[in-house]
Amino acid sequence: MFRRLSPVLLCLSIAACSAPAPDEQEQAVAQSEQRAEQDAKPAPQTEVATDAATCDATQAQWTVGKAVGDADLEQARKDAGAQTARTLKPGQVTTMEFNAARLNIDVDDKGVATAVRCG
Repeated sequence: MFRRLSPVLLCLSIAACSAPAPDEQEQAVAQSEQRAEQDAKPAPQTEVATDAATCDATQAQWTVGKAVGDADLEQARKDAGAQTARTLKPGQVTTMEFNAARLNIDVDDKGVATAVRCG
């Protein structure tokens, strides 16, 4: 009896290890190709807003080499088109976040501007 069942069991075990049906395989290949095409597409472009909230430090370079007071700081802010302005002394603790609408004027120990930048 075992001899009669052996060929049947052999055929069933081989059939269980066979490749998936061609339709399933083609579908899987098509799905992976679709995903690859989607991943290859560039991300949509987002427009960068250009409004009055941006800062142009080149317009405030006139402060470099000058002792900067409150009136000069305010004028430099207006000239640069910045929303805010600050002077930064050597070793002064500052926040590290970038603010494109802020004018930073680096000053030395005597209060003389050494650099002007936005951020």
